[in-house]
Amino acid sequence: MHSPLVVLGGGPGGYAAAFLAADEGLEVTLVEMDSRIGGTCLLRGCIPSKALLHVARVIAEVDELRHDWGVEYPNPKIAIDKVRSRKEKVISTLSSGLKQLAKRRNVKIITARGVFENSSTLRLEGDDSSIPADRKMTYDHCIVAAGSLPAMPQAFNIGSPRVMDSTGALELVDLPQSLLVIGGGYIGLEMGTVYAQLGSRVSVVELLEGLLPGADRDLVKPLHKRLNALFGERIYLNTKVGSLGLVGNKVEVAFEGPGKFGTEQYDRVLVSVGRRPNSRGLGLENTQVQLDQRGFVKVDQQMRTADPHILAIGDIAGEPMLAHKATHEGRVAAEVVLGRPVSFDKLAIPAVVFTDPEIAWAGLTEELAKKDGRTYEAAVYPWGASGRALAIGRTDGLTKVLVDPQTERVLGVGIVGPGAGELIAEAALAIEMGCEVTDIAETVHPHPTLSETLMNAGETFFGTATEIYKPKRKHADAGTS
Repeated sequence: MHSPLVVLGGGPGGYAAAFLAADEGLEVTLVEMDSRIGGTCLLRGCIPSKALLHVARVIAEVDELRHDWGVEYPNPKIAIDKVRSRKEKVISTLSSGLKQLAKRRNVKIITARGVFENSSTLRLEGDDSSIPADRKMTYDHCIVAAGSLPAMPQAFNIGSPRVMDSTGALELVDLPQSLLVIGGGYIGLEMGTVYAQLGSRVSVVELLEGLLPGADRDLVKPLHKRLNALFGERIYLNTKVGSLGLVGNKVEVAFEGPGKFGTEQYDRVLVSVGRRPNSRGLGLENTQVQLDQRGFVKVDQQMRTADPHILAIGDIAGEPMLAHKATHEGRVAAEVVLGRPVSFDKLAIPAVVFTDPEIAWAGLTEELAKKDGRTYEAAVYPWGASGRALAIGRTDGLTKVLVDPQTERVLGVGIVGPGAGELIAEAALAIEMGCEVTDIAETVHPHPTLSETLMNAGETFFGTATEIYKPKRKHADAGTS
């Protein structure tokens, strides 16, 4: 079997590449070892976690009505089987839709694991009827979109289902009375939020001195405060997990650090210490493709590898490991195969942490600016001055804009608060277009909305914000917040 283009992996990047190439008239074969299309994002990541986070958020809003507004409801009863079934229905609906779209575009799907035998041949492993008799497929070009896997340190891999990675946590087998989350990154905090709102006693342990390493500290502070309340002050920072072990039907955890020391037992443990590229076992050593020290495939701005027949996109091609990045890279790769002069050259790839409150940022952060020695000014608008935030009882948020003091161009934006993930898109557009902060400040935003806070942050930069008094800093103070 031969195909002009083979896409290895059916996630957001893979199917985006396959669909665009097919729309442009190219014969495309999509090789995916799962019987469903969608990849980690749809099947074991973004979509199911957000479906469960929606449930968690509604429960939290009901609690807010009780405590703050005097609206009484009986305590919720969680039918975990129905919650799990609803989550699976969301996955099934979207995955089935993708399969239909592939069929309408004449994209051939082969359910198999693809392994490179050389630069132009894949060996297809599996028992699906779509696999050709000789188990070989040749191609002119292959786009590798194999994604990533949850990292599981060997010390934590004790062979028990009670120690879960993010995939296991999303299966929602039961609601443990107690759950320890190892790792204070976005996946651990999102899943910790879900389990806490559904009734589990959640604790979080983080090796470093703060949650969400790499995120703006001003954005993390309101989240940390709210999570502390949700988790019952059980967030242990600067603390190492020395070992895990089974004691009956419990997992015994040994802690080492000022945050917590000694041992404690939990019903389940979620190991959430990052993800690694799924580059092992693909046979890439049989091609000219090069990997970096962390296992990512090395690519240029056209998503080309060192092998002229092979391109790579998404998580396997480097950080940030985000579905929306993979989608855009997939479209670039498809156009490159089609012979078009395109490249992946983005000024801003927005990142969102879907906790409560949400955290989102795009472009330059203060940490990166300080590390690189870049000159900037930071304008911060507290949501305590927002009428909309006050009306919904969420004044703990803020919107921060980083500005080049010489050109007044928007360098970066960070937002913490409900809906931050929706609000950040305007900031990403502004950065990509090279907008000056005055473009945002003078754009009429609807009132009363949280979107106004981006406009208000721009006004704060000029010292003209109506709802707060904060004169603009002098340029001599550039580089401070």
